[in-house]
Amino acid sequence: MDRPILIDVPTVITGDRIILRLRRDEDAASMHAAIDASRDHIRRYLPWADFHQEVGDALAYIRRTQGQFSLREHFDYGIFAREDDRVLGGIGLGPRSWRVPSFEIGYWLTAEAEGHGYMTEAVKLLTALAFETLGAQRVMIRCDVENERSAAIPRRLGFSHEGTLRNTEVHADGRLHSEHYFSMIPEEFERAPWRPPKSDR
Repeated sequence: MDRPILIDVPTVITGDRIILRLRRDEDAASMHAAIDASRDHIRRYLPWADFHQEVGDALAYIRRTQGQFSLREHFDYGIFAREDDRVLGGIGLGPRSWRVPSFEIGYWLTAEAEGHGYMTEAVKLLTALAFETLGAQRVMIRCDVENERSAAIPRRLGFSHEGTLRNTEVHADGRLHSEHYFSMIPEEFERAPWRPPKSDR
């Protein structure tokens, strides 16, 4: 992995009910609307929600992530419903070390999209991308200890809980919070019951 910029990484990944895709300029308005409608819901755990105050902020974000994707610095996908292209949220795969290689998955959903299994499907798709396309030896997920829905996803998919780090981040209201750390390595991915058999890929 000495030249990750040469790796072919899909800009669109299709699941059963969702599509993960690199956002385009024309997604700025719908992305802004989704964040604006769920601002209080998102900012409880993710302070970046306050940085998106207008469509121009979303467009600037989209163009930055397009560049990062091209350079293989970060793989940020919008999560869209297959049936109507509705914005459901976002998910990203960030390289932590190309030498290992290891990656971190981060994600968010709109308030109305929660509780329908969309994020579980999205994390499955991105975890498979990390191991099967990028040769990951480690994929990690971290989340606020108070965010039980978020923590349930890696637990459900067979990630190992490595521990909890205390007072690692600051909430939007100024409170310190702690985070759970989860990870998966190739042996665990191979055993995951949700992983499609090789003959289907």
